[in-house]
Amino acid sequence: MRTTLAIDDQLLEAAKVRASARGTTLGRYVEDALRRELADPVDQPVAIQLPVFTRGTGMRVGLDSVSNRSLFDVLDAAGDLS
Repeated sequence: MRTTLAIDDQLLEAAKVRASARGTTLGRYVEDALRRELADPVDQPVAIQLPVFTRGTGMRVGLDSVSNRSLFDVLDAAGDLS
């Protein structure tokens, strides 16, 4: 299949040089590079453990730190803070 890609000039030149040095075409070199890249498993973000405080300041029990709804629910349960 043919396609058109926009590739940085310096990167393209380096790929052409590397392909030539390996005795292969630019197309084959790019295909092989894509196969290697796609064969690697996708990196999963590392979950950060946040401390939970039962008294005083800090994260409240039951608060999902990535959910605005959870934050609003905790604030509503605490009553009006104004």
